[in-house]
Amino acid sequence: MRCSFRFGWLSFLTLSSLAVISCALSTPGEASQGESEYVRLREEMVASQLEARDIWDRTVLKAIRVVPRHLFVPARIRPFAYQDHPLPIGEEQTISQPYIVALMTQLAAPKSHHRALEVGTGSGYQAAVLAGLVEEVYTIEIVPLLAERSRKVLADLGYSNVYARQGDGYRGWPEKAPFDLILVTAAPGTIPEPLKEQLAEGGRLVIPVGKTWGIQRLMLVTKRKGKFEEKVVTSVRFVPMTGEVQRQ
Repeated sequence: MRCSFRFGWLSFLTLSSLAVISCALSTPGEASQGESEYVRLREEMVASQLEARDIWDRTVLKAIRVVPRHLFVPARIRPFAYQDHPLPIGEEQTISQPYIVALMTQLAAPKSHHRALEVGTGSGYQAAVLAGLVEEVYTIEIVPLLAERSRKVLADLGYSNVYARQGDGYRGWPEKAPFDLILVTAAPGTIPEPLKEQLAEGGRLVIPVGKTWGIQRLMLVTKRKGKFEEKVVTSVRFVPMTGEVQRQ
C-alpha cells in the first residue's frame, strides 16, 4: 500500500513537520514510544481522522483500530505513524494517509467471505487491514525490497490469510481470480482491463487513475451483470503505476 492523500482533506506537511521527519530519518535509534502510547494514538487517529469525517463503516473502523500501523513504517519515524499524512517507507514510496486507507477500504465494501486482491503492497499496511475483514488477501508488489520487507512484517505479525508475491500487478493474479474486491494503490493512466476482467460478479475495484504525479481521480468500478459501472469518488495523488502499464 502506497501513497497517498485526498485533496480537500489532507493537512499538507508543514516545513517544520518535514524537518522533524527528516531529522528522525537521519538520527540513529528509534524514538522511545511505549505500546500503550501507540494504542492511544491509534484510537485518537480513528476518532479525529476517520469517524470525524465520512468513514462510517463500523467493521472498517474496527479493523483499523487493531492494526499496529507504526510497525509498517521505518522505526525512526514510528512516532509519526498515526498522523494525518503519508510517510516515506523507502524506495521512493510512501505509506498512504490513514484516511485514504480507510476510504478505499470502505468503498470496497469488504465482507468476511470475500477474496481480495491488492496491487501495490508497499508497506503491507493495507493488506493487514483487509486481512481482518475478508477471507483471503492476495497482494502484489513490483519493488523487490518492499515486497520482501512487507512479506516479513505480515508474517511476523501472524497474518496467515495474506498471500504476497513480488511482481508486476498490471495483469493482476489471474490464477487466483475472480476477486470480490480489488484495491490498487498506484495510479495508471487508464483502468487496466485485466483487473476489470478479474472482478467477480458484484465485485468492486477501487483505483486512482490519472497522469503521473498530477491530480488523479479515485474511481470505484462495480461489475453488474457483466457490465462495469464507473464512479468518480474524489481527487487524489498517488505514485504512478509502473511495469507493463508503461508500455500500454
